[in-house]
Amino acid sequence: MEAALAPEAPAVGARERLVAFVEGVTVGFSLRRRRENALLYVRGLVEQGGRKSLQPTLFRLEETPARYESVQQFLADSPWDPAVLIRACAERVAPEIGVTAWVVDDTGVKKDGQHSPGVKRQWSGTLGKVDNCQIAVSVHAVGARGTLPLGWALYLPEEWCDDLERRRKAKIPDELCFRTKPQLAAALAGEAAGWEIPTAPVLADAAYGDSAAFRTGLDEDGFEYLVAVGPQTGIFGPETSFTVPARTGATGRPRTVARPDRRQEPVRALAERLPAEAWLDLPCRTTPAGEDVTSRFAFVRVVASHPVLRDHLPPRWEWLIIEWPQGEEAPSDYWLSNLGEEESCERLARLARLRWTVELDYRQLKGELGLDHYEGRSYLGFHHHTALVTCAHAFLTEERLCPPAPRPA
Repeated sequence: MEAALAPEAPAVGARERLVAFVEGVTVGFSLRRRRENALLYVRGLVEQGGRKSLQPTLFRLEETPARYESVQQFLADSPWDPAVLIRACAERVAPEIGVTAWVVDDTGVKKDGQHSPGVKRQWSGTLGKVDNCQIAVSVHAVGARGTLPLGWALYLPEEWCDDLERRRKAKIPDELCFRTKPQLAAALAGEAAGWEIPTAPVLADAAYGDSAAFRTGLDEDGFEYLVAVGPQTGIFGPETSFTVPARTGATGRPRTVARPDRRQEPVRALAERLPAEAWLDLPCRTTPAGEDVTSRFAFVRVVASHPVLRDHLPPRWEWLIIEWPQGEEAPSDYWLSNLGEEESCERLARLARLRWTVELDYRQLKGELGLDHYEGRSYLGFHHHTALVTCAHAFLTEERLCPPAPRPA
């Protein structure tokens, strides 16, 4: 992402392009005042300045108290759908970035107090510890020429979902019930799949990949995926045969689910028994300087055991990808993928190592655009803020992809 726009005279052309961009993606807003407030808010996010919360932003833009009240209502209470804005940005920008994957992840937003929706002491990978924070789940399109958020969902812990008084103060819709982070991510991906944007394999870390329901749901919904799993994830190796047991007795119900001919094993145990020739040195990412970084991988066709043994689903063969860097005592990472059996090993390795790009995305969204600066206590306001941050991010991506023609000397 390029640096935020400076408010000096040289940025006038960029500001005109920002106006045109926001007008284009807010055409679905029915009220002119909403479009005006969206433009003002996005302008405040994009232009340089300090904290991007509402009051200091409008102070820097020299807006009136009346406009502050209008924008505050637009953020916290106005009934516009944030997905409409994110979709418009995605359909405009995603085709331009050469999408290669959709990445699922979440980020922590540190908070003081107990009144912001979803806040509690909980683990945040972003903060690297248990702290008082909100957790936002998101899906991002990642491409050769940029990234783009495709949706945001605030995670509501069960204690929030069960507290009616707290919910009403935070303006959480009555119909919302508790959903896990994998469930939130799957819903976001499912919504984006209905848009006119390129789809791609879904990538996720083990917090999502360890959920058998998440993997099964993605497969049933037609998504390709490549997700990290933990070393104790149970699988049946390539030697396994599955057969439907014969009916016992003349009146017994016919069996329909195939059963394995051996016990499950953890993925680490399978990795440790692979022969030397199973391991390949492959490029898995390319540095900004254009140099390939290689590592040692193995690729094995397996069946995840949980869906077969616990969910009584038919066995489904997929890739187990293992990274075991040369000289290390144990494998560093494991992934499961439903990509086709004919898929190249190099593409699988590169997809496995592509998920990290979302961490850079979060740093840019927070550091430049104030993703974590929303100070309101409205559930809808939080999602309005993330949609407007996405709009600002999309504009800067478009600016980088389509720079204006240089002025004549």
